[in-house]
Amino acid sequence: MKRKYRFGIVGPGMIAEFHAQAIHAMPNAELVGACGRSIDKTRTFCEEFNCEPYTDLAELLEQELDFLTIATPSGSHLEPVFAAAKAGVNVIVEKPLEVTLERVDTMLEECRAAGVRQFGILPRRFNESTALLKHAIDEGHFGKIALGDAYVKWWRSQEYYDSGNWRGTWAQDGGGALMNQSIHAIDLLLYLMGPVKAVCAFTELVAHERIEVEDVAVAILEFENGAHGVIQGSTACYSDSGHPAQIQICGDGGSVFMIDNVFTVWEFRDGFLPEEISRLRNPQKGKARGATDPRSIKFDLHQKNFEEAIDSVENNRTSFIEDIEGRHAIALIQAIYESAMKKGQRIEID
Repeated sequence: MKRKYRFGIVGPGMIAEFHAQAIHAMPNAELVGACGRSIDKTRTFCEEFNCEPYTDLAELLEQELDFLTIATPSGSHLEPVFAAAKAGVNVIVEKPLEVTLERVDTMLEECRAAGVRQFGILPRRFNESTALLKHAIDEGHFGKIALGDAYVKWWRSQEYYDSGNWRGTWAQDGGGALMNQSIHAIDLLLYLMGPVKAVCAFTELVAHERIEVEDVAVAILEFENGAHGVIQGSTACYSDSGHPAQIQICGDGGSVFMIDNVFTVWEFRDGFLPEEISRLRNPQKGKARGATDPRSIKFDLHQKNFEEAIDSVENNRTSFIEDIEGRHAIALIQAIYESAMKKGQRIEID
């Protein structure tokens, strides 16, 4: 019988609930404890998820953990990652890894130096539709790719931003509709299309008050492979059911439009049509995960992230969600912010 991998969570807030559900769903994992600043909040969380409460992270890290998942506000990831690295515990870090590239790189360097593994949570990479689309790209069915776009037209109420004093701040959120809500779609676009060479962008605060960051962003991309593209990210697009995040990729050999985990368009000149497409093809949008309510997501993709982390450690292999992988989207988003601050100036990305 395989051993169970021991998990701890730091930051017992909303997103930590999905971490805990994912851990409980895995037969080879157990949730040992959670750590938070408020003992009452932490106890309530631990009572619900049957683990031990801690207010001292050092004490939690002494419990022979294999992994610590980081679910604190985005600008508070660095310190617990440092503590875990010092204790020799692998980390799985919520999106974004941190709010600046400097802090991300410091985290990566610390984990490498300590010999621990750092994984990001990159959930859209685990959708079945993603695997099919990436295969079509890698096998050349698109021919010469012309366009690669990501659209995240979501809604967040003013109450959402008012619910935590860290929300909508540069220091703790690292940005707005791009860094917080659109980052998974942006990561997926980069995973499929490859690196971006340059960007021109504009951002604006349109529909919310008392926040420092954008709720609307538009960027024009130039990819290193010669294709171009657009990113639209917003939390100012009201909808009762929510607009699903969408990826569109077009070339002279084919076009695919993907919303969440289904396809509304799958057309190739060479007739490429895997049998799975009939099950994943849906010309009508369904209710979008997380588009209007961040609690409406499911824990299944977190579970796949955690299972991938465990498997890569168990089999001593490199993972497609570890180390620098979580950095790419942050680098692009920061370049978009830089371009927007310079009124749409073209920014080269190294």
